[in-house]
Amino acid sequence: MTVLLQIGRRPPGPAASALPAPAAPPTGHPDLRVFRSAHGAHLFLADGSRVYDLPDERTAARLERWATAPDGALDELARELGLPLWERPPRIDGTPAEVPPLASLSLNVMQACNLSCGHCYADEGRFGGSARAMPRATAFAAVDRLLAEAAPGADVVVGFMGGEPLLARELVHQVVAYAERAGAATGHPVRFALTTNLTVLRPEDARLFAAHPFTVTVSLDGDRAGHDALRRAPGGGSAYDRLRAGLALLERHGRPRHLAARVSVTPHTGRLLDVLEHGIGLGFDEVGFAAVVSAPDPGYEITADTFGGFLAQMVECGERALAELSAGRRYPFGNFETALHQLHRGTHRPYPCGAGAGYLSAAADGGLYACHRLVGDPEFAMGSLAEGPDRAARERLLAQRHVDRAEPCRSCWARYLCGGGCHHEVTRRGRPGCDYIRGWLAFCLRAYVELCEAAPGYFRAPADQAGPVGAAGRREQS
Repeated sequence: MTVLLQIGRRPPGPAASALPAPAAPPTGHPDLRVFRSAHGAHLFLADGSRVYDLPDERTAARLERWATAPDGALDELARELGLPLWERPPRIDGTPAEVPPLASLSLNVMQACNLSCGHCYADEGRFGGSARAMPRATAFAAVDRLLAEAAPGADVVVGFMGGEPLLARELVHQVVAYAERAGAATGHPVRFALTTNLTVLRPEDARLFAAHPFTVTVSLDGDRAGHDALRRAPGGGSAYDRLRAGLALLERHGRPRHLAARVSVTPHTGRLLDVLEHGIGLGFDEVGFAAVVSAPDPGYEITADTFGGFLAQMVECGERALAELSAGRRYPFGNFETALHQLHRGTHRPYPCGAGAGYLSAAADGGLYACHRLVGDPEFAMGSLAEGPDRAARERLLAQRHVDRAEPCRSCWARYLCGGGCHHEVTRRGRPGCDYIRGWLAFCLRAYVELCEAAPGYFRAPADQAGPVGAAGRREQS
């Protein structure tokens, strides 16, 4: 019997959310993909996101021929090649996930912003309506609801979104104090997350972030010229200069536990490698890119025609990260490190995220929605703080948007890594980025094998040294 070596760990159980929409059908077989690295030929199995070394090029070529034109059943091919790979039952079988306990709730504490950005999906935080702030009673009710709906003793996350949440700083400070008291009373450790443009940060905010378990994500669009070209500050001032002043305050008064930069990529964004290295140079713990697919002004959207260029630039960044990490140097490119650690864990999911499942978002008026990007959208309304999450609506979302029920997702080898695409983007723009996602994941598969060979200790390092997740790296004999 041919022996294969499995890279990484056995995957965990299924996770959490997805949706259908027209897109070009993928090529190849949906259950496997042969790829090559500097160390030979390898096999990726969609079931469990497993990666194996193949014993020789003959086996690789036979698998590729079968994937292009299947002749018989997959288990027959496995027996022919002596590959003991297709276990039963499959880890994901099209059955919708059960609605889990609530684990995270974001509060849209200020549905208004001090900046004007043409690519903002939230319409400066108004979500197509009028600017409003969340009342304190509503915010406290959101914390109470999260703790009531959480699993006993589980960690929970309270997020602060906008607009610009620090325009409601007094409320943010009050909610942190209230949540920690309430969580202690119910036995739930509470962590916090906040997304900000950092332009209105004050010393007391920095001290709050440092004193409590906070992840702070900062919107960054490049150097001074690139950032200010996309973010218009009132009175014509520089949004970038204000961001740098905010970073200086964090250095003086205390950094959060994790400080990330998120770059929203538009056709106006400069060379991504330059933006990435600029963000790393500013001292962020992680820098990541997200293509703008849905924006109020279509001129800011990455389209099917421009995703190819986006992929080429992402791979350029990934190659730099691979070289640096292989040499044992830290290089916090978030998209790359997240993908590699997901492959190492064997992450596989039938949904793109926890939206509508373990994660909900509360609007300023107390309505609950599947996520912060879908506030105000009746299709994704999930109940209210007063009456609680709408279980039927959450069940409907998990049933309708399972990746194996979506077209053309069910035919794609990358479906359990992608999960079917962001609900907000797919609802508004379909799936223009499918080829990009497959191209990026194909690069990450090759990079994963090469990093395993060059720096196996990377996957054994603590999370704060090795990236988003520290995992016990190893190759297992199948």
